Amino acid sequence: MHATVGDKLLVHGRVVGQHDRTAEVIEVLGPDGTPPYRVRFDDGHETLMSPGPDSVVRHKEPG
Repeated sequence: MHATVGDKLLVHGRVVGQHDRTAEVIEVLGPDGTPPYRVRFDDGHETLMSPGPDSVVRHKEPG
């Protein structure tokens, strides 16, 4: 998994009824765009994440 600042991280819900969550990558702490990432969720919560197989990186549009 590789991400850059500004990319979106989509975290799928793991159990029935749990919604997907979206977070913006605000800092990349691993080498060459690898985890861990500091992310900010839509509600303003910030955390450090090493995303698992339930996560997808949505790269920001160039430009």
